[in-house]
Amino acid sequence: MPESVSRFVKMGVAVHVQHGAGENAAFPDALYEKAGAQIVADAPSLARDCDVLLCVGRPSDDLLALLRKGTTLVGFFNPLGDPAYLKRLAERDVTALAVESIPRITRAQPMDALSSQSNIAGYKAVLLAASALPRFFPMLTTAAGTIPPAKVFVIGAGVAGLQAIATARRLGAVVSGYDARPVVKEQVQSLGASFVEFDLGQAEGAGGYAKELTPEQLEKQQRAMAETIAKNDVVITTAAVPGRRAPLIVTEAAVKAMQPGSVIVDLAAETGGNCALTKIGETAVTENGVTIIGTLNLPSTMPYDASRLYSRNLFALLSPFIKDGALVLDPNDDIVKGSCVVRDGKVAGSS
Repeated sequence: MPESVSRFVKMGVAVHVQHGAGENAAFPDALYEKAGAQIVADAPSLARDCDVLLCVGRPSDDLLALLRKGTTLVGFFNPLGDPAYLKRLAERDVTALAVESIPRITRAQPMDALSSQSNIAGYKAVLLAASALPRFFPMLTTAAGTIPPAKVFVIGAGVAGLQAIATARRLGAVVSGYDARPVVKEQVQSLGASFVEFDLGQAEGAGGYAKELTPEQLEKQQRAMAETIAKNDVVITTAAVPGRRAPLIVTEAAVKAMQPGSVIVDLAAETGGNCALTKIGETAVTENGVTIIGTLNLPSTMPYDASRLYSRNLFALLSPFIKDGALVLDPNDDIVKGSCVVRDGKVAGSS
């Protein structure tokens, strides 16, 4: 965004921006030029002449072919889910910083793009559910009688799940949350929601992320979950395991047990979905009248703030390593060690 452009320019960096890159997020080219950027006609022209290429999604193979040796790429690269792409980056002899791999340490919090975008997804998921649900979220007392509040069940209490819980509470719903990691119980309760507990054993992995459940744990979770799901009007699922397919939590039988008009928003649709009946990238209604929303890339539906947060994340990531207008990465820095997935023609961790 233009705000970050001006900050880079003050550090002696020459910033080039693709023509029209910010228009859908309400940032026209004129704002970038005012901030000190040079507008470039298209992505190929940009790629041929850059030292550092900042992006959201992964550059195509055609665009990679235009990059000069030693170019630094920064963006979402899905390093655990698609190692073959990293090999293609290594073949181009570029340096790649994957924002998903930024370590979860205090110093890295302003750089945590995964969390900033998950916050948006959790918020927007509740708005989609409220729009699709054929009833009010809050309790209303009217001359015609009292309308009880909607019941919302959020599965997964990571960044997206906690934001969904907070947003649903603000809208007046009765909210409950579940996570396979009992350690997040207090966080859920602090937002005014009740915490649903199932005894599944150890389910927390490195870095505070949920780890993949065993088949026995998953089956036990599905059975216990079905009864809870049937009691709720809205179910929002956010469960994901880095580098793996999303765990199947909401079974077909659980969906059939829900009341007509109920809504499921599957935030794990990006990696296969938590619900057995989710249609990836679509909104569908089941035979028993349950609406299942499998919209992809929810942050992109709020482009202004998604761009603002992501832009600030990237500035926080790169600015400590800019010296005299050039990017000089310190391979011994914890941030670089964690996020640099390709360097010197090699994929991180490979020999």
